[in-house]
Amino acid sequence: MTNRVDLNAYLERIDYRGPRTPGLSLLAELQRRHIATIPFENLSPFLGLEVELSPRGLERKLIDQKRGGYCYEHNLLFKNILEQLGFQVSGLGARVLWEQPYTARPAVSHMLLRVTLDEVDYLVDTGFGALTPTAPLRLDRVGPQETAHESYRVLHLNDHFLLEAYAGNGWKTLYRFDLRELWQADYEMASWYLSHHPQSHFVTNLVACRADADGRRNLNNQRLSIYPPGGERQRRTLSSVAEVLAVLEQEIGLRLPDHPALERRVADLLAAGAG
Repeated sequence: MTNRVDLNAYLERIDYRGPRTPGLSLLAELQRRHIATIPFENLSPFLGLEVELSPRGLERKLIDQKRGGYCYEHNLLFKNILEQLGFQVSGLGARVLWEQPYTARPAVSHMLLRVTLDEVDYLVDTGFGALTPTAPLRLDRVGPQETAHESYRVLHLNDHFLLEAYAGNGWKTLYRFDLRELWQADYEMASWYLSHHPQSHFVTNLVACRADADGRRNLNNQRLSIYPPGGERQRRTLSSVAEVLAVLEQEIGLRLPDHPALERRVADLLAAGAG
C-alpha cells in the first residue's frame, strides 16, 4: 500500500495546471485553490461514520468522492501533497481558543503545518473552518498579515505562538501552538476522540465552510453566513431539510454522501433548533 496520495488527481481536483517548483508562489496558490475547492465539513462524524486518516482514505474521500473534511483530513492531505512536491513541511498541534479566554486550558485538538522556505518558517492551515487562513503566514512577522479574506497576526509569547484574526471589529484569538512536531498517531488519537465523543461539536452539530474569490460561506447547523469581499455579512436561517441540503451542495460545493440517515439527522437538528 502506497503512502502517497495521487498527486495528479489532487491537482486536477483543485484545477491546478501550473509549474510544480517548490516556492512561496506555488505554496500560496495551492493553499488558495485547496480551500476554495475542498470544503471544510463534518458530515462523517455527524452521521456516525469513521474518519479515515490514511493516505488512501483521504484520497478516496476528499478527491475521488469530492467530499471535504475537518482539520486532520485537510492538513494531512495537504502535507502529503507538499512533501511530494519537495517542500520541507512538518505537522504541528494547537489548542483552540476561539471564543475562550486566553487562560483556558483546552487539549490539543487542531492540526496545522509548518513549512520552511529559504530558512523562513510559515504557518499553513487548510482546515480551521470558518476562519481558515487563505494564505501562508510568516512566523517571524509580528504585525498584521493580509490575505484575500481577513488579516491575521502571529503573536510570539515565550515558548509558544498565538494566531489571531481580525474578525468583526477586533482581533480574535484562534489558537495557541508551538513548534513541536506531532506524528500520525497523535492525530489519529485526537481525531478519534473528536469524531466519537458524544459531546464533541463535530458529533452533535453540522458545520460546513468554504472560502473563494466570492468570499466565505459558513454553515453552522441551520444558520448560513456569507461574507462577500469588502461587503457586509449576510445571514439566513434555513427552515427545511431541502434548504440545508441545497446549501451544502450549491453554496458549499459538497457532493453529499449517500447515507440513509442524512435527511433524518438534519431534520432532528432543525427540530432542536426550533425548540
